[in-house]
Amino acid sequence: MKLFQDLTAINGIPNPVLTIGTFDGVHIGHQKILQQVKMEAANIGGESVLFTFFPHPRMVLYPESHGLKLLQTQEEKMAKLARVGIENCIVYPFTFDFSRLSAIEFVRDILVNKLQIKKLVIGYDHQFGKNREGNIEFLKEISEVYGFEVIEIPAQDIDAVNVSSTKIRNAILDGEIAKANEYLGERYELTGTIVHGQAIGQTIGYPTANIQVNSDLKLIPGNGVYAVDVFVKDSQYFGMLNIGNRPTMNDSKDRTIEVHILDFSGEIYSEAITVKFIDKLRNEKQFIDIQELQNQLKEDEKFIRNKYLDFN
Repeated sequence: MKLFQDLTAINGIPNPVLTIGTFDGVHIGHQKILQQVKMEAANIGGESVLFTFFPHPRMVLYPESHGLKLLQTQEEKMAKLARVGIENCIVYPFTFDFSRLSAIEFVRDILVNKLQIKKLVIGYDHQFGKNREGNIEFLKEISEVYGFEVIEIPAQDIDAVNVSSTKIRNAILDGEIAKANEYLGERYELTGTIVHGQAIGQTIGYPTANIQVNSDLKLIPGNGVYAVDVFVKDSQYFGMLNIGNRPTMNDSKDRTIEVHILDFSGEIYSEAITVKFIDKLRNEKQFIDIQELQNQLKEDEKFIRNKYLDFN
């Protein structure tokens, strides 16, 4: 996939078929649109293009109150778009000035004059431009003037998927990981760096890797214990991950993300780590003492091994 962050770097995409949107998560609804873009491009010997934005528009338009956390870092988003098979991705810097650009200016100056699009694929309810004036009716009218085709994704096709980035964010915060993964079409992931903790896990037989997530904008699932895939040092493991305030230890006002990696030993401080969420095991709770915590951890491990490792 070719990535462009500056329109001046684009020197002629052949017969571009383009869609527009933030596409946070690149979920199964987004993928339906992107598959249409790829098919339309193939039909005319062209290339697929996603025109997306960074930062997220809500962060620019409502800087004091957006409260938005994202399903993906930019790196995760680009990697997933490449897996989906998009040939070109334009990440346009979203600014307040850009938000004041009218729909006609955006279509004429960027899509037509600069990119020379042949087809524009759009969802039935998509709106863009100043005051969200660029809707499907506007595009169908203006496309006749500038000589490109508008392909509308029908309402029944979009609604049949019944998914949105907001719905996925809510599912993740509520611990409904299986539902979120179904909507995403793959497992939700966090990527970070392993940092030093207080090494309490080591003393109770469950050493953990403390994860510092790479982006402040990344959505962290709700507190609880999760079954996860762990990717570290070019190897994959199963793990049980805790997100929360460690109430039994009474030592943390801040949320921590700690993963016990099954069947692993070794020094991994400062290593990059990715965890992919399989499912939520239980809520975080405060135990009477360390022994009760150890007993619960043994039960958590047994559950993961029986369900995901087939160890009996």
